[in-house]
This record gives sequence, structure tokens and C-alpha cells, in this order.
Amino acid sequence: MKYASEEQEGPAVEQTAGPAASAPEQSEQAGQAGRRAAGAGHPAAPHDEQQGTRNKVARSILDHGPSTAAELALRLELTQAAVRRHLDALAAEGVVEPREKRVYGTRGRGRPARAFALTDCGRDAFDQAYDQLATEALRWIAQSAGGGEKGEAAVAAFARARLAAQAEGYRKEVEAAEPQARTEALAKALTADGYAATARSAPNPQLGEQLCQHHCPVAHVAEQYPQLCEAETEVFSRLLGTHVQRLATIAHGDGVCTTFVPKAGAGKAAHRTPRTTKTTTASASTAGRNPA
Repeated sequence: MKYASEEQEGPAVEQTAGPAASAPEQSEQAGQAGRRAAGAGHPAAPHDEQQGTRNKVARSILDHGPSTAAELALRLELTQAAVRRHLDALAAEGVVEPREKRVYGTRGRGRPARAFALTDCGRDAFDQAYDQLATEALRWIAQSAGGGEKGEAAVAAFARARLAAQAEGYRKEVEAAEPQARTEALAKALTADGYAATARSAPNPQLGEQLCQHHCPVAHVAEQYPQLCEAETEVFSRLLGTHVQRLATIAHGDGVCTTFVPKAGAGKAAHRTPRTTKTTTASASTAGRNPA
């Protein structure tokens, strides 16, 4: 199946001359007439239809993280050429930006594929209309507590209370799952709350897996108040019954919030995750670092 905008957006496909064409000029003229007739019967796609497909492209990037044109074409059942046109338009609008696709393990020959990620502007379109209000509220909490360390502690207390209430909604689903499926159960619960979360194997599957959140409704606020990320990491640890480690966050410039969940029985090896130096919750020293 193809979206209507894909079938109507591009120029008409050129027809090839038949095998018995003996007059090239007449054949070309006939081909041009045929193309004009075909174009007359298929008017250009309306702007809102094209925009609708672009929204689907942006939403797919939101749900799955930075994606190549080939990956998007497969998900949306469009041609790569059509996807690239939409990506070019979204990039021109400042909604997406190209990045070098991260490669795990040995990189093959040739240039790495470009992956497209949402910009801050692109994320603004998804459930972030109250960022300013939330930021001002947290600033007021910090100032009312006296600022400085006391203010930071007050914001942290608020973040923990907020996440504790949210976690109760996830607890039943997580505890009902088999131990080896609890990260996946948490990902599904987070997705229902708008975080577009997935669970996948870590680069070294023997050590554990990764909980990936492709969307964060409070990313802009968390950029100023990392206590929100830290409280969330603590909640994940309690729900999963194990130490977890935040490897990357959208709030600190990454395309995906990534949390490492060690496999049961991995022992000390689980703490030797790449590019991390702490084994506590997220902080400025660990946030924004991708797993190797």
C-alpha cells in the first residue's frame, strides 16, 4: 500500500518507446502527449495531504529514534525517493536534522548512512506546549526553598513525588511479567504514557538490555532540571528490582533516552558498561553519552 501523496507527489513517470518504434521524434511526441494526459487526470496532491505524510515521517522518527531514509521507507511503505523529499522539506523547516548513523561493532566499507533526528523545534510539536509553565513552577519551588542546594533538593523531592505516583501505574504490569520480560513490560507502560519506549539487547547481550525512550514530554524542562531524569532512573531501578544506569538522555542532546538494565546474574560484568563512569543515577557526567 502507498499513501496517496506518494503516488501523486512526484513528476509523471516517463514512458519508454515501444520496441517497434521506427520514428523516434514521433514516438517522443506521443510519449509527451501521453504524459500530459496522465497529468491532467491526476492533479497535484493538496498541501495538507503532503503535510500529513510529512507528519507521519516525523512521528515515525519520534517513535523509533533517529532513522535513515531506508528505514522510514520500510515503515511507511513509501519509496526512499519520496521519503527523502519529505525529509528535505522537514529539514528546511527545521523539524529534522541529519546525523551520522551510529554503528555498533565493526563498520563496513563506504560512507555511513545518514540518520535523521528530530530537532528541538520538531519536538516542540509533540506535547511540549507547557514547558515554560513547568520551568517557571520548578524555579518557584527552588526559590521558595531558599535557592542553592536547598532549592535543588526541593526540586528533587518534587520530582521523586511526581514519579512515585506515576510508577504505581506501571508496577502491576511490570510485576505481572516474567523476570526476563519486565523491561519490555515497562517499555509498553511508558509508551502508553507517551514516551515511545522500546526494549532491546545491549551491544553485548550477555550483560543486559537497554530501555530506550524515543520521546520525552519534559525534555526541555529536564535540560534545566536534571533532577527529573535522576528521579526517573531511580523509579526504573525500583520497578525492575535491579541497579540501572542512564547512558544518554534527550535532555542532554541525544536522540534517545537510553537506560542500561543488567541481566540477572551478570554480576560485576554488568557494571562494566561502555563509556560510563558512575553506577548511580543520571547526572551531568553520564547524561548525553551513548553506549558503545
